[in-house]
Amino acid sequence: MRTTESTTGGLADDRPLLGRTSTAERVADILRTRIAEGYFPPGERLSEDAIGKALGVSRNTLREAFRLLTHERLLVHQLNRGVFVRILAIEDVEDIYRIRRLVECAVVRGLGAPPFPLDGLDKAVGDGERAAGGQEWAGVSTANIHFHRELVALAASPRTDELMRGVLAELRLAFHVVADPRRLHEPYLIRNRQILERLRAGDGAGAEQLLAAYLDDSRGQLVEVYARHIEAGTRGT
Repeated sequence: MRTTESTTGGLADDRPLLGRTSTAERVADILRTRIAEGYFPPGERLSEDAIGKALGVSRNTLREAFRLLTHERLLVHQLNRGVFVRILAIEDVEDIYRIRRLVECAVVRGLGAPPFPLDGLDKAVGDGERAAGGQEWAGVSTANIHFHRELVALAASPRTDELMRGVLAELRLAFHVVADPRRLHEPYLIRNRQILERLRAGDGAGAEQLLAAYLDDSRGQLVEVYARHIEAGTRGT
């Protein structure tokens, strides 16, 4: 009869992987956040030497982090060329919004009885309005991403949070093709505020209705921008 000792004895050989894996996951978290906040635009090649030196991690650790983010579709590996931030297609944008509508609306629908914990949403709305006041449209974009992340966090579900971290980071890749970020982001400042106020009033159904229309309008606008971007690129080739 096998004992626990006999079946786990070989695990000691894997002990070094624990530190490396956890470090790789932390590195992936950092890079994911940087992608979500727009520091690495689509098509940019990520330098192993520069990033490894900046973070003080080994090449193997960094490659494991790249592998994790490739699995999340944020990066792509091109043979003999390196690792690049992924460039989305129109179908990717449509799928991102399909997932967002399913998840975000379900979160609001399932909130239960008020009051809701709205401090994170309130801060994200305020950050966006202040950034707009300073004409900092990249900051408005970042605050908008934070608004939706905080909205999903209302579900108090680590799995949902993890799913949406990757989805919202992918969404930020789509924003990079927008030539006029003010036109894209400014109309949604007031809509974020309206959703927040509906939730503050305890009107989850009203907030969900506003959110669904918001996501449908945003999807249509971004898909249209993407189509024009691709058409312009085709004419230029």
